[in-house]
Amino acid sequence: MEKVTAAILPIVTAMIVIFGMVKGIKVFDCFVTGAARGFESAVKLLPPLMGLVLGVTMLRQSGALDVITKVLEPVGKLTGIPADVLPLTVLSPISGSGSLTMYEQILKNFGPDSNAGRIASIIMGSTETTFYAVTVYYGSIGIKKSGCTVPAALLADMTSFVVSALTVRYL
Repeated sequence: MEKVTAAILPIVTAMIVIFGMVKGIKVFDCFVTGAARGFESAVKLLPPLMGLVLGVTMLRQSGALDVITKVLEPVGKLTGIPADVLPLTVLSPISGSGSLTMYEQILKNFGPDSNAGRIASIIMGSTETTFYAVTVYYGSIGIKKSGCTVPAALLADMTSFVVSALTVRYL
């Protein structure tokens, strides 16, 4: 199976090149043009992504994440989200790598079959890194105002947090 998987990319690449040559397309020129556009997009995305990474690092290192978690504990109790999972709910809309690190800590400390582990697992599978996605997608096409996108996406994330806790509690 590994040999088949390893052969797929070269086969698909060869098929694209052959198809382009048959159609009379200058395949290499198209590749170079696409690579240049991709590089331009990467350069445009770098400042917002650096700001996002810096913000997440500051949030974690400054202790602000702990303060936010303490403030959210009453809401967590009301909705059934354990205090140990609250940092994940704060990070998951912001940073995929930050939330993955938090998720790994929850699994390591409590186990995957614990209440916290099960809720965290559902959250990881049912939420989006909202701010990252908006930064990347809107930044790549130059949109400065996101309108209702962020509030709607955050509402969807909050719904996922609560439904995750309810699912573990009642199923």
